[in-house]
Amino acid sequence: MGNPLFQQAKKAVAKAKEEKTERAIAVAKNTLSSAFANANDAERKQLHDLQDELDAF
Repeated sequence: MGNPLFQQAKKAVAKAKEEKTERAIAVAKNTLSSAFANANDAERKQLHDLQDELDAF
């Protein structure tokens, strides 16, 4: 099934991109941080890419 925190991070980033609110972005960043601590190398690369997307806001 995969890493549930990784899945939550992907959803949080998608929501932040849609809503573009400070709160949604903060939640996404927090979720990314939690997911990164428990991710494997492949997930970490994807999480880094998601972080870059958030930083673009």
